Amino acid sequence: MIVVRPLNELVNLVPVFVGLLVLGRGETWRLATSAGVVVLIVLFGLLRWVTTRYRITTEQVELRTGLLVRKHLAVPRDRIRTVDLTAKLGHRLFGLSAIRVGTGQRDQPGEDGLTLDAVSSAEAERLRVLLLTIARSDAPAAGGGAEERPGEVLSGWDTRWLRYAPLTLSGLVAAGALFGFVLNFTRELDLEVLGPLTDAAHRVADQPLWLTVAVFTGVVLVVAVVGSVLVYVVQFWGYRLTREPDDTVRVRRGLLTTRSVSVAEQRLRGVELVEPLLLRAGRGAHAKTVTTGLGRKGESNLLLPAAPVAEAHRVSAAVLRLGSPPTLTPLRRHPAAALRRRLVRAVVPLLVLAAGLAWWAPSWTWQVALALTPFSAALGWDRYRSLGHALTDRHLVARGGSVIRETAVLQRTGVIGWRVSRSFFQRRAGLVTVTATTAAGDGAYSVVDVAEADGLALADAAVPDLLRPFLERPGQPVERNVVR
Repeated sequence: MIVVRPLNELVNLVPVFVGLLVLGRGETWRLATSAGVVVLIVLFGLLRWVTTRYRITTEQVELRTGLLVRKHLAVPRDRIRTVDLTAKLGHRLFGLSAIRVGTGQRDQPGEDGLTLDAVSSAEAERLRVLLLTIARSDAPAAGGGAEERPGEVLSGWDTRWLRYAPLTLSGLVAAGALFGFVLNFTRELDLEVLGPLTDAAHRVADQPLWLTVAVFTGVVLVVAVVGSVLVYVVQFWGYRLTREPDDTVRVRRGLLTTRSVSVAEQRLRGVELVEPLLLRAGRGAHAKTVTTGLGRKGESNLLLPAAPVAEAHRVSAAVLRLGSPPTLTPLRRHPAAALRRRLVRAVVPLLVLAAGLAWWAPSWTWQVALALTPFSAALGWDRYRSLGHALTDRHLVARGGSVIRETAVLQRTGVIGWRVSRSFFQRRAGLVTVTATTAAGDGAYSVVDVAEADGLALADAAVPDLLRPFLERPGQPVERNVVR
């Protein structure tokens, strides 16, 4: 750890050192600053190693660290939700891993959870099994070894999935962030890189409009495709989803930084199938777990990266130990009033905008706004088509969204309360929003714009006798929070 922690920090500072040393024109203060930063990082790594101790008992995990400010973190073992094994490049060179213990929705390093950085990879694997075993009389002792047995493979890396990478737009975002970083970096070093780019942009702009648009579109597409594929490979290379003998679902992935996240099956309350608009157009999706006490922070709930939607359906069934995918359950359509609400909310703002532009702006602006009206109406129609809900013997299924369509499958036993609400316009349309509250995932999953009678019947059937005593009499406004 004395070597690994400074090494990881220095790798992150490589661009800074390049600017200070290589591009610094040999100035003494730049060399001194670089040497001083390296010394401070090494000393910090040494102090961190000297002052860090951890202990695992049958009841809790304890971590003590710090020199000037001493910290003592203690996490009860029955609160552990996930165990995340991460190995950066420096860790992998020395056969080490960092263990991140996840404890809930507000998990933040140094606050609710804790990190053991770094232990040997073999010890990390043993602790993974140990920490996910809730303290009991037959739990393995902290000093004992765990017999390593192969897990059941539920899904694995497929190179053909790379075709879904450009549909996530992650490459375009990464390219934009990289461009901004390089631009700021060159400004700090007084380097002239914008001049050639500006000259190239002027040469392109001098060409016919159609050629300028074509060149710009082609450059953006190439950057997005290449960047997205690279990001996808770095994040998900070697992806493998398994069910381990210790009753955990485990996801392993990563090229430069490897990551292994394990979730106890007894904490699983369902799955979410997420279909962003572009990914859905390419018949793709990705999946996430709905886990007790664990929200969406980090990526600890990732179950499947962008992949064929058929694979996402299959994985959702395999993880929940079901014969058929619950995400393919036939859904009940919502009433026509829900369609009217979506069309009005999609079209009316554009019409108002077009009217304002016609009065205050050049004539072409309101024509552009008016031309977008059919696309907005199509988006509203798609939002309505995405609405749906169903109730199975074991799960509540709710779907909604258009730009990002989400299908949530939540165990009925995981529902701890209901929230029934109606806005002014919903009351006029005879609609309600029924929200199932739970201690897992986002904490709340809504069935939006459902007929009032259907929504209340759904809540009562999903968890019998929970909502019935609180139902309002006919004619009275409905807005209740019911928790068991």
